[in-house]
Amino acid sequence: MDSTSSAIAVLTAMITPAVLISACGSMILSTSGRLGRVVDRVRALSDRLEEMTERPGNTEVARERQAAIFLQLDKLTSRARILQRSMVTFYMALGLFVATSVAIGAVGIAGDPRYSVVPVVVGMLGACFLFYGSMLLIFEARLALSTVHAEMDFIWRQTTRVTPSEVVEQHKPHFVHFRRHP
Repeated sequence: MDSTSSAIAVLTAMITPAVLISACGSMILSTSGRLGRVVDRVRALSDRLEEMTERPGNTEVARERQAAIFLQLDKLTSRARILQRSMVTFYMALGLFVATSVAIGAVGIAGDPRYSVVPVVVGMLGACFLFYGSMLLIFEARLALSTVHAEMDFIWRQTTRVTPSEVVEQHKPHFVHFRRHP
């Protein structure tokens, strides 16, 4: 193989991790957006809880609402921690994929086949981080779903108190169906 085709092969191989770098960027962007929404929700619920505690006349309904907000804040805190951990993981994967590209170039320059395992190992490590970050997002999504279910349960309890019983009984199967099949 002549030096020109060898150089082209090395450059082509260096560009290959770009697909995974792009995937990491997409995951970072998506996760950052999710984290932003969680933070906004925490701020809104914290403000609402503060307003509720300043109002006189702490009724049973108000106490239930405060408890529901507290539980949501607890779950949102867990979600924020998971999202932050997944973002760090995606940034690590991104760095490893960039390092893979650099290692491919370095091995190409060195010309020693003994070092060809280095970019493979670094690339595999990056893939493992990308996989782990994806798994964290699955856990976070499940936690988000449980938060939605808890909020729906609270709303159901509140609305059944003020809604005529015949209306509640008519629509109860729909609500139960929703809860069984998330």
